[in-house]
Amino acid sequence: MERGNIAKTQGIDPNPRTITLHAIGHVERERPDTELPAGELRARPTRIVLDPALAEGLMGLEPGDDVLVLYWFHRSAGYDLQLHPRGDPGQPLRGVFATRSPRRPNPVGATVACIQRIEGNVLEVVGLDALDGSPVLDIKPYAASFDTPYSKQTSEV
Repeated sequence: MERGNIAKTQGIDPNPRTITLHAIGHVERERPDTELPAGELRARPTRIVLDPALAEGLMGLEPGDDVLVLYWFHRSAGYDLQLHPRGDPGQPLRGVFATRSPRRPNPVGATVACIQRIEGNVLEVVGLDALDGSPVLDIKPYAASFDTPYSKQTSEV
């Protein structure tokens, strides 16, 4: 069934400066108050709870599938255009767009996760480094043909 976009641009400007997004769901972790390094977060099973009205959009996804999860760094406040990666002053300054810092002009996170289970409107995944309560903006199937960087693709001659 076709529906209207959840994301809306403001006005009719073809290059809007303001975009409104609505979460399609949120992240739930077993131990929400524990903030662990990203590597440890990824190792733990995580639930993505979708808006029940969007559950039929999961059709075609199966356990074992990899998905690209786009989410909002909801605990991120402000940003610097230059920073030390991982907050380590021993590392040289880099531009925010050359880092994976959650403190960004648009705090959007992107992680590839593997589906372990699907139950109704809930996905259980591993590999996700989002914090408990993070709003989920979108879920897309990971496809090497689309998601492998162009510079890394091999071509047959």
